[in-house]
Amino acid sequence: MKKIRAGRVLAVLVGVAALAMAASSQGKKDGMEAPKITHFGNLKWTPIIKGCDLAQVAGDMNAEGAPFVLRLRCADGTKIPAHWHPTDENVTVLKGTFLFGMGDTFDESKLQTMNVGNFVSMPKEMRHYAMSKGETIVQVHAMGPFKVNWVNPSEVQPPDAPATVAKPKS
Repeated sequence: MKKIRAGRVLAVLVGVAALAMAASSQGKKDGMEAPKITHFGNLKWTPIIKGCDLAQVAGDMNAEGAPFVLRLRCADGTKIPAHWHPTDENVTVLKGTFLFGMGDTFDESKLQTMNVGNFVSMPKEMRHYAMSKGETIVQVHAMGPFKVNWVNPSEVQPPDAPATVAKPKS
């Protein structure tokens, strides 16, 4: 009796596996998309502010209500002035150390440290700013459109701005 049950269970499992394989191959025939792998070396980086580049990873960050993933790569010591977004922003640190603070003005004493693997979710319209320690890469996922509204646009250094030279103290 045990052999009969084991045989029936095996037959059912084989049948389920066959159905799953058929459904899988049928799904591909019906236009089901295959997974898309994005290789780091294929990302197209675009400078956005002095010291930071942006690369779109998945989705369309300009599409209304559509999910997207992008990455931000910042050089050591880059400061991102206070800004806000019209949608929630979810950030994960992939490399380096990302320091962020909340408020309308950049205040280094209020920065919180995020190391590799750390995640933060910023509610829409939350004023915040950031700084990188070491070369830093963060991944942002949200719903589009992705817009950056600078609290004080005069604080934003364009990507091609000349390097600032520290003035000697008298």
